[in-house]
Amino acid sequence: MAFELTKEELMVQKMTREFAQKELVEQAAENDKTHSYPAEALKKMGELGYLGMLVKEEYGGDDAGTVSYALALMEIAAADASCAVIMSVHDSIGCGSIQKFGTEEQKKKWLEPMARGEFIGAFCLTEPEAGSDPQSMGTTAERNGDDYIINGIKRFITTGKNAGVYVTITKTDPAAGSKGMTAFLLDQSLPGFIVGRVEDKMGQRGSDTTDIILENCRVPASRMLGKEGEGFMVAMSSLEDGRIGVGSIGCGIAMAALGETIKYAKQRKQFGRLIAENQAIRFMIADMKMKVEAARLLILNAASKKDRGESCALEASMAKCYATDIAQEVCGEAIQIHGGYGYLTDYPVERYYRDARITTIYEGTNQIQRIVIANEILGKIIS
Repeated sequence: MAFELTKEELMVQKMTREFAQKELVEQAAENDKTHSYPAEALKKMGELGYLGMLVKEEYGGDDAGTVSYALALMEIAAADASCAVIMSVHDSIGCGSIQKFGTEEQKKKWLEPMARGEFIGAFCLTEPEAGSDPQSMGTTAERNGDDYIINGIKRFITTGKNAGVYVTITKTDPAAGSKGMTAFLLDQSLPGFIVGRVEDKMGQRGSDTTDIILENCRVPASRMLGKEGEGFMVAMSSLEDGRIGVGSIGCGIAMAALGETIKYAKQRKQFGRLIAENQAIRFMIADMKMKVEAARLLILNAASKKDRGESCALEASMAKCYATDIAQEVCGEAIQIHGGYGYLTDYPVERYYRDARITTIYEGTNQIQRIVIANEILGKIIS
């Protein structure tokens, strides 16, 4: 189906594309090589409103809507997937959790500066032994007077080294399952808050990923996000935005790989003619284009339902799962068409291929997405 964007959404798409291609593309390759955090790029993104797109205007955000947010993320990801994943976590789960569950005081202290891009938000849920099954987490928070004492390890935390606030899910009542989980707002100034080493990753290397180690970390009770026992609700509350966001990242990477492949096919000659004239290459590019367009429409469909206030759990999971699956496929085909050159770091398709790989894993693996999709269609099967 055709998807008609509003004038405002088209303007967001155009402005973001121009910004990303001018400000992000060139530095992305260098950040990948040096594992450098894109602080300057994020500062510019904050000034332009990209770090508060889903925040209400009363808290300093743009309240731009999910469609505009998805379009912007695609363009950011097409230029620099590391900036895109930082933006996605910050906007959807970071700002989103505080906007939904925070007190007015918490919103003033944390959400408003986050929306302005003054600091980045992180989300601490995953642990060494708890990934797709958050209820098996081991991080505990015990009341101690006016404080809570938190102990545990959070793993694979995006912006773990450079975040200004960490939405952290703990267990306050380990015997109560999902109803015994509680969220807190932590930061690096707290005693017992330790940032682990920056992981050496395959892709998205400009985005720092670390452990967060909590050793008798003393947190004021006023830092609780929501009520005691609502931690699971906090963790699940922004899933739709998060999955739409990661789908947008996958789609953006695939868009970039397709664009580079088209350009290469129109320049590279073999057997006395451009490889773009060969039917085998033309068919591969046609398939790549169909996959990218189908992913884009799935994402925009989910985002538009979200903007209309409709449930979009099914659509968000389909968009995330399909877009990230095809991101790997399209980037693989891009390398194949580039031949040996595609395997060299001199050509960006090599980086796109590495950047795309993680998108099928974070924000819920694509195996988990298929469970969600099947449950939405068929209902849960209780054994």
